[in-house]
Amino acid sequence: MHRSISRSLSRSLPFPSRRRRRAAGAAACLLALATLTACGQEQRPASGPAADAARAGAPVAATGATAPAFRELEREFDARLGVYAVDTGTGRSVAYRADQRFAYASTFKALAAGAVLRKHAESGKDGGDGMEKVVTYGRDDIVENSPVTEDFVETGMTLSGLCAATLWYSDNTAANLLLDELGGPDGLERVLEELGDDVTEMDRLEPDLSEGRPGDVRDTSTPRAMAGSLRAFLLGDALERDDRALLRTWMETNRTGGTLVRAGVPDGWTVADKSGSAGYGGRNDIAVLWPEDGGNPVVLAVLTSRDKQNAERRDALVARAATAAISALGR
Repeated sequence: MHRSISRSLSRSLPFPSRRRRRAAGAAACLLALATLTACGQEQRPASGPAADAARAGAPVAATGATAPAFRELEREFDARLGVYAVDTGTGRSVAYRADQRFAYASTFKALAAGAVLRKHAESGKDGGDGMEKVVTYGRDDIVENSPVTEDFVETGMTLSGLCAATLWYSDNTAANLLLDELGGPDGLERVLEELGDDVTEMDRLEPDLSEGRPGDVRDTSTPRAMAGSLRAFLLGDALERDDRALLRTWMETNRTGGTLVRAGVPDGWTVADKSGSAGYGGRNDIAVLWPEDGGNPVVLAVLTSRDKQNAERRDALVARAATAAISALGR
């Protein structure tokens, strides 16, 4: 399994020759990381572990006791906050506005990468290109916030490279190309429905999907639904073991989430997350968290929004909401 992950990481980004030395150093670090990480309305939860816990009548943390902490955060940051966290060992959960809709923004990229891995797993085994399929695109396809794909217009990128660019740097063009591979936003929505998520609405491409206009249900989801879908990919059986480990590695080594959930969990915990930024002050993070003591992981989704179109996004709100959720779970 380690060799498979290392090969995928080493080929993830087709760096041109002028960057080879810098890329080699980055690849060495990533290979080391790969080795370490590899060893509004009530909605039904996603299939897999989340659904199993719900059907088993798993105990739910007293949301009423934690709600004041979340309400105080909303007042302090002048924002709307949605939180859903579940301890996969005990089934205990914390929910606050967990079934209200928020613009998911770039958090969807974790689900898109998972869906592409799911689609191409069998292709690689059968002698096809699998995740090494090269996707070509033109200069006209480049949209804002595309720091990786803008450098490879002449050569194209592998699906593995597009996933890495999407999850490490939140590259918007890479995300759009992954959606194209799935048949557009509707294609990803169909995959999520297969996994039991009939809540998430996938409608547009980047950057339009991150508009976040209040009251617009396009490109929205709920904290509960996002947590359930992420759980299916990273902890459930939506992916085979090696693909699940690769997705986890990409998410653990991303460059965009350091001030969000990662800043709010106890020292020593391992975090695989995907951040997102929406209009109207939206700042989000979805994550799976592994405690330092080796206990069962926690799945967490924190979604936020504000009323004004150009409102400041507050990373500290997400970090402190994560701290409150983990504390409420007794972890």
